[in-house]
Amino acid sequence: MGAPDHRQKAGQGMVTVGLVTVSDSRTPETDENGLYLRQTFESLGHLIGGYHIVKDEPDQVAAVMDELCALPGMQIVIFNGGTGIAPRDTTYDVIARKLEKTLPGFGELFRMLSYEQVGAAAMLSRATAGTYRGKLIFSTPGSPKAVRLALEKLILPELNHLAWEIARKG
Repeated sequence: MGAPDHRQKAGQGMVTVGLVTVSDSRTPETDENGLYLRQTFESLGHLIGGYHIVKDEPDQVAAVMDELCALPGMQIVIFNGGTGIAPRDTTYDVIARKLEKTLPGFGELFRMLSYEQVGAAAMLSRATAGTYRGKLIFSTPGSPKAVRLALEKLILPELNHLAWEIARKG
């Protein structure tokens, strides 16, 4: 069975998504990415199963990942922020250590598409994705353009297919 068949089997039902903004300065009122992600998913009939803003501290990133992945019904968790190479950027490192299976294609495609927008600076992104405790995890840069790019070009077109794949038994 190919990808089109899998997409058809997956259907277009509701997916439960967790949202995490990694930032030392954003609040719920100033979290442009959180607002955009929430509005987009809800307008498409999906459920926001959890939303957090955490500082780019390894223990906080790990704790929120564990918390959201322990929630019944949670299917996909999207982190934004902390994927760069500055000393303060630790989100990628925490998530990469926890992933059980990786989806290298997500980061590769993200950087390819990002290159079209920002040129060679795309190589600074450590966007990644994979599975953890039966949930799908995405980690994107925190710039609004990067979040929109990842969501609109990569995550949304395959959202139901991704949720179906991680839940199926065979």
